[in-house]
Amino acid sequence: MNRNLFPRLTQQNHQITSPAVPDYNCIAWAVGDVERWWQPGVYWPIEIQSNAVGVADLERAFESLGFMRCSGDEIELEFEKVALYGDSMFYTHASRQLSSGKWTSKLGETEDIQHDKAEDVAGDIYGEVVRFMKRAIVSS
Repeated sequence: MNRNLFPRLTQQNHQITSPAVPDYNCIAWAVGDVERWWQPGVYWPIEIQSNAVGVADLERAFESLGFMRCSGDEIELEFEKVALYGDSMFYTHASRQLSSGKWTSKLGETEDIQHDKAEDVAGDIYGEVVRFMKRAIVSS
């Protein structure tokens, strides 16, 4: 991992949880898919133009999976939460909240990490957290 790309990550606020693999990206990881790379034109859960790269396009994809907007990152035991990241033009990243309240992210083709707060991976290439979304946890 290039620490210069993640200026808010410190040795104290994150840990690597799996080795680098190119099979899936952060969007897939945020919904628990480790089989596919999620990107318009490659794989996307809804029909969309391959050049659809705005935060609203990412939000619609998560809505199609049962997520809805929520106001923050507080733990709600009956819900799983994701954070969507972006800059003024593009969506850039997604992360998933763990039951502990910490977050997990896939960093491009590199490692999966656990980090203390959603904002820990923001800055530089990932822009800022622009939306939190949640969906009900379905008991199996």
